[in-house]
Amino acid sequence: MARDSSNRLRDTHVPIFLLVGDTAATIGGLCLAFWIRYASPINRLGIEVPDADFRAYLPLLLLGATLLIGTFANLGLYDSRMALRRYQNFNLILKGAAFWFVAYLGVSLVLKFTPPISRLFVVVGFFCVVGILYLWRDLVYVILTSDSLRPQLQRRAALLGWNANASTLLAEISRDPAHPLRVSGIITLPGDAIPQGECHFGTVAELDQILRREPLDMLIATRVDLRRMELQQVVETCERSYVEWKIVPAAFDIFLSSLRLQTIGRTPVLGIEELRITKLFSRAAKRAMDIVGAIVGLILSAPLVALIAFLIKRESPEGPVFFKQLRVGASHRPFTLYKLRSMLPDAGQSDDRNQSTVRGDPRLLKIGTSLRQWNLDELPQFWNVLKGDMSLVGPRPERPYHVDQLSASIPHYLPRHLVRPGMTGWAQVNGLRGEGSIERRIQYDIYYIENWSLWLDVQVLLLTLVRWKNSAE
Repeated sequence: MARDSSNRLRDTHVPIFLLVGDTAATIGGLCLAFWIRYASPINRLGIEVPDADFRAYLPLLLLGATLLIGTFANLGLYDSRMALRRYQNFNLILKGAAFWFVAYLGVSLVLKFTPPISRLFVVVGFFCVVGILYLWRDLVYVILTSDSLRPQLQRRAALLGWNANASTLLAEISRDPAHPLRVSGIITLPGDAIPQGECHFGTVAELDQILRREPLDMLIATRVDLRRMELQQVVETCERSYVEWKIVPAAFDIFLSSLRLQTIGRTPVLGIEELRITKLFSRAAKRAMDIVGAIVGLILSAPLVALIAFLIKRESPEGPVFFKQLRVGASHRPFTLYKLRSMLPDAGQSDDRNQSTVRGDPRLLKIGTSLRQWNLDELPQFWNVLKGDMSLVGPRPERPYHVDQLSASIPHYLPRHLVRPGMTGWAQVNGLRGEGSIERRIQYDIYYIENWSLWLDVQVLLLTLVRWKNSAE
């Protein structure tokens, strides 16, 4: 008889606990917003509503809470697999609250309530609810990731096959002690070396006994070069033991979210469809945000750029204020990138093939160190964004020489040029800049291209503001 691999704490109790807690936090946030709107001094800023006593407003508060919790549920916030995903949870909270904000305002405009829903109340409610939910979820995360609870909430996985893919996946999961998955051991295939230092459950021939013996939730195949009959037996064995079956696809290393199964005649064909970021509407929306952001950036940064220009000329009067350099942009087209000069005037002649400037480089101006540390030398690139050479968010552009060198040595480097390069990017806000690992930076760039959305761009821009400081680039 197949074992019962269910986990009531993880799959039932924790989601219900989070649902009840979010509901209480949401109602509490809306009650706080009611007090701020109608009982605090901010009441004088809005239109006075004489009938807005709490008892009359309570049904509207409950309506708002129900709408918001329903949005969270629809986004998958109460899926048991989300319990240990701290930042993904907050991302869904922000996304759901933004939708709620628009929907709640829309309902208040279309339907006439008594008393009417105050638009100022909805604005205040948005910030109150998001703030309280963030504090509540942060506290819950600390509790759930404690040594006593975390192992019970993690899904236990085994890797089928031992190769470079398996090693990379294991390192990625092990890097985060609170990762929703925990690799319990390795099951080897014919030709695999037994991994040193890892728990070896046995071989694929012993899979049935292993799944009966080990309390696993998931089997992740990192090799699929088995004969058709053997692969079918592995899948059927997992099904009998109620173990999820996953594959690390070797044939598609990038753009996995765009894989679609289609039929040509009666033959199924798996392939990569058009990426969301390359679709017409997406490109138009992203370009509109770039134009607005570039105009605002140019206006706000103008006084600072003028001050920095004065300091540069005072320290190095013989050179220009702005530094121009050829970079490779979208569709592999070269463009001229602008920066505030942070080095001696002739530094470019000896810097042609260096990908990044090392710390303490003697060619750096005194002010240049601070400019690079705080990324202030990048401010003129708002002009590149306005011209259409760059985007606010995207992979950082490289010089032609480096593109040729890196594309020849690093797999999947060139797909970065499917989109406009950015002033900031997903790799940069995750600490991958300067002399860091190029391979990891490419992985983050590919992730951004594959999973792009306007909301992801907003997240990157917000993270850039709080992680503006740089090491050296």
